[in-house]
Amino acid sequence: MKITFLGTGTSTGNPEIGCRCEVCTSRDERDWRLRSSVWVRTQGKSILIDCGPDFRWQAIRAGIDRLDGVLVTHEHYDHVGGLDDLRPFCRHHHEIPVYLEPEVARAVRNRIPYVFKENPYPGVPKITLNEIEAGKPFTVAGIEIIPVRVMHGSLPIVGFRIGCFAYLTDLKTLPESEFSRLQHLDVLVIDALRHTPHPSHASVNEALEIVNRLHPKRTYFIHMSHKIGLHAVVEKELPPGVYYSYDGLTVETECPETA
Repeated sequence: MKITFLGTGTSTGNPEIGCRCEVCTSRDERDWRLRSSVWVRTQGKSILIDCGPDFRWQAIRAGIDRLDGVLVTHEHYDHVGGLDDLRPFCRHHHEIPVYLEPEVARAVRNRIPYVFKENPYPGVPKITLNEIEAGKPFTVAGIEIIPVRVMHGSLPIVGFRIGCFAYLTDLKTLPESEFSRLQHLDVLVIDALRHTPHPSHASVNEALEIVNRLHPKRTYFIHMSHKIGLHAVVEKELPPGVYYSYDGLTVETECPETA
């Protein structure tokens, strides 16, 4: 399995518009973060997790030329704002299945209603919305996906487990019932917005508390704001096996379930 970090930033991205802090003016490309999303390749299949407003450039930069499915964690714009940019993947009448919870499906239909009209305008993306339920596995092109309940402050959203890899974005807390679904991970990707507490995102210390309970072999932080600090500095502060991810990073893992 190959996991490519298409974006690792928070909803405003880094640099943040109008900000002149040391992170936003850094020349280190690891400090320049598009909105969070990953591209997973396993068993010859191509799966996208979240499709934010930076997706077009992310896809071009990563060389994505085919998608077998899109997994959506929740309805916030920085996670669904790029769905219209799936159009090039729908050439030759190819439909892209999108997997999301019912409330998120309703939000997407309201946000881009022109896509779902009975007689849609020529050229709109051909996407099908497939409703999922947290805790109930489903398959994408033959690959088993386990949706995991995550709390984004008071908003219930989902993370995803694929084999020995799990992706938990926009997490503030993880319900006790979900820890059993996240055992024996090789790679954990988890939200760590900044060092100080936030009402709906985990801080670095809060993310580390979850990591210490799950004991994955490797952990990569995502959804970071400019308040996280300079990558070159803060990466030295993390314990062994825990890393700040950055845009363009690709990690590989051998999962028994997907090898």
